[in-house]
Amino acid sequence: MSAAEEYLAPDGRRIGLVVRADFDDFAAYPPTFETAEEREWLARHYRVASPELERTTKAHLTSDDLPLQLTVLARPAGAYVRPHYHINDVAPQSETRHQVMICLGGRASIGIFTREGEHVAHVTLESGDLVLLYEGHSVETLEDGTRLLEIKQGPMPADPYADNVAIESTGARR
Repeated sequence: MSAAEEYLAPDGRRIGLVVRADFDDFAAYPPTFETAEEREWLARHYRVASPELERTTKAHLTSDDLPLQLTVLARPAGAYVRPHYHINDVAPQSETRHQVMICLGGRASIGIFTREGEHVAHVTLESGDLVLLYEGHSVETLEDGTRLLEIKQGPMPADPYADNVAIESTGARR
């Protein structure tokens, strides 16, 4: 079984979350469809064999207060979600712009750091793996042809380098 790997700063705040391509720990992140009303909503909006399928094929990995939400879906053929979009009822608030790094091919080492410069971990991403980065990070490609997809909170600042704060750390590779 492959579980999500959470990384914490020494004071306990979240600073990274790694999800491997073979993630299958759905039982650790059960959805919140508990009431009859919630199950009826699910039946109207999703074509699945049973609302119970949500408990074994959907994992909402991040807490509701975070500006980026990660959910893993593992659905059988024919499962369908009706067309929809999501609104913000509250503007996202965070001290840093969170980002997701997905390894599309090859291998990369991602350093996970606190804003204060403490090195917490280095994780190796392989094809299909991803990391959600809440604070500081470094990126090193380990193979030629490595491809990474970076997804960041927007909007992008007018000066694209203005939001990049260098971290001095003993755990950073030179």
